[in-house]
Amino acid sequence: MAVSDQDVEKQIRHMMAFIEQEAKEKAEEIDAKAEEEFNIEKGRLVQNEKLKVMGFYEKKEKALELQKKIQRSNLLNQSRLQVLKSRDDHVKGLLEETRRRLAEITSSPARYDKFLEDCITQGLCQLLEPAVIVRCRRDDVDRVKKVMSKSQSEYTRITKGKKCTVAVDSSFLPADSSGGVELYSKDGKIKVANTLESRLEMVSSQMLPQIRTALFGKNPNRKFDD
Repeated sequence: MAVSDQDVEKQIRHMMAFIEQEAKEKAEEIDAKAEEEFNIEKGRLVQNEKLKVMGFYEKKEKALELQKKIQRSNLLNQSRLQVLKSRDDHVKGLLEETRRRLAEITSSPARYDKFLEDCITQGLCQLLEPAVIVRCRRDDVDRVKKVMSKSQSEYTRITKGKKCTVAVDSSFLPADSSGGVELYSKDGKIKVANTLESRLEMVSSQMLPQIRTALFGKNPNRKFDD
């Protein structure tokens, strides 16, 4: 049976419609897949950028926090140093006032004579030399000469018979010295300082921890007192 031209045309149109529909569906499928891939890529890029921004601000926050800690530590250290300086200044002022008051010993002749006698006796016992030179203030020369014999006698008693000759040095202690004496061996190689300043320095050095505790209370961070 022969196929008419009309039938052939109909079949061609049917095939073309099928092809067009298939192409349309394929195009829609490609578009949908492209849209899905685009959204996935866009989400990935957005997430990456979001992580970058979060990381940037996290670093900024950490840097600011570190800067705050450093500033806080610096301020705390400065405050501690100021407190320590104020305390040291207070202690120095206290020692200076003590030095000034010690100088008042010299205003009492009997008290000062006894002090000079004890200082010379102590120095003789420390030196244990057969001949000793005593240096004092120019104003104290007569006082020292007056008490020397008592110091020598006390030295002989303490050492059970040892003798010592004592001479006053031709050089003197500084004019601003508070008082007391310095004793030297005859060759000048050994010295014993028994001035008011030296005794104050020795006592204050030994008692500095107690002085600080009395003034400012016990330091909870200090394990030892020396």
